[in-house]
Amino acid sequence: MPTASPTATDEAPRHPASAPPSSDSLAPLRPLILRLHFYAGVVVAPFLLVAAVTGFLYAGAFQAEKLVYSHELTVADVGETKLPVSRQVAAARKAHPEGTVSAVRPSPAADATTRVLLSGVEGVAAGHTLAVFVDPYTGEVRGALEQYGSTGALPLRTWIDELHRDLHLGETGRLYSEFAASWLWVIAGGGLVLWFSRRRALRTVRGTTGRRRTLGLHGTVGVWVAAGFLFLSATGLTWSTYAGANIAELRTSLGQATPSVSATAGGEHAGHGAAAPAGGAERGAGLDEVLAAARAKGLTDPVEIVPPADADSAYVVKQVQRSWPEKQDSVAVDPVTGEVTDVLRFADYPLLAKLTRWGIDLHTGTLFGPANQIALMLLALALVLLIVWGYRMWWQRGRGPAFGRPVPRGAWQRVPPRLLVPLVAAVAVPGWFVPLLGLPLIAFLAVDVLLGETAHRRARRRGAPA
Repeated sequence: MPTASPTATDEAPRHPASAPPSSDSLAPLRPLILRLHFYAGVVVAPFLLVAAVTGFLYAGAFQAEKLVYSHELTVADVGETKLPVSRQVAAARKAHPEGTVSAVRPSPAADATTRVLLSGVEGVAAGHTLAVFVDPYTGEVRGALEQYGSTGALPLRTWIDELHRDLHLGETGRLYSEFAASWLWVIAGGGLVLWFSRRRALRTVRGTTGRRRTLGLHGTVGVWVAAGFLFLSATGLTWSTYAGANIAELRTSLGQATPSVSATAGGEHAGHGAAAPAGGAERGAGLDEVLAAARAKGLTDPVEIVPPADADSAYVVKQVQRSWPEKQDSVAVDPVTGEVTDVLRFADYPLLAKLTRWGIDLHTGTLFGPANQIALMLLALALVLLIVWGYRMWWQRGRGPAFGRPVPRGAWQRVPPRLLVPLVAAVAVPGWFVPLLGLPLIAFLAVDVLLGETAHRRARRRGAPA
């Protein structure tokens, strides 16, 4: 699992009778897997620890946000009839005439406020908008907060999100999270191989003490949560800087990119860009007629209305529900005639586009609501425990060189070609698509070969076999 794990010296039994049997196919690879798991655990664990703690906070931020911003998010009294959306927007603009209306999210529930999103507001960070919260029954403006992202994150969740994503260091800081995600699946997979290759008696926790008990706890918990780690690693890479770009390029080449509704009147589904740029003023049909046209096409709450970007653009109305079942349909509406010019259904998305959408929403805790968020918090806690147990095993060993015994010289030559060739391919392909895995892996192999050669020379000088 993703921590500092026992080294080859640690794994060696004190008595031959207790040696865990290995299958013929695994025996040549076990020393290498053990070293990789250990090295990666020691080096990557600090990055994983930061990701786990900040991920735990982010998963809890959804419910915290509802409490902290309850005044802005909910109405004082639920009325009988909601005002037209255009009047709600007018109330928001009267209180906040700055910037331009980039989107409107009409009240999605009886007790929820309407959000009027303003872009180009002084003091609001680039890529963020100012969300003005309006009571849909009275037109009262209940506050304004900076908002970020398609999930409508408010300041608290935005701050935690950026801490988890890039440590508030911008694009450079994103490398930390990509590095952690790139190695999490490798460490988890290696831990599974090592655990199940041990004799059953050596995998038990009950009745053991010391490092043996720590190893049992580390391995047992790791096995139970390994699938979750593999999932978090795969989905986390989909929107990382380098691996994410490679994945997006691969999806595009396969015709599996996420489509978008055409924001040009009369157009069909556009390529793979955003639905419509922010900005533009309401004209012609008006917000209420546009919303009615979208409702007629089956778009139910919650929805977001994006005004036309220019004279040649249409309104875009899109569903923004990320919880199951997801609502991601979208339509384009002519701003003059109020007619729907294009419709895009989530059901028509390519398979990989759907899987990407579901994977990201499950990773961020929105797909299954509070249950999803609790599961993510438990995974984060498990990762923290595994890291602590891993370093504790390292400490409890208390003997031998700091990083354990390197892979014996010539170990590669002892791996049968039927295993070595698929292994090289299995490493080379992910390493190419995931640079922050491939480059450190090359460094790991180079260092381990160097250590092996050094140990061999020392053994020859002492007259002992390498």
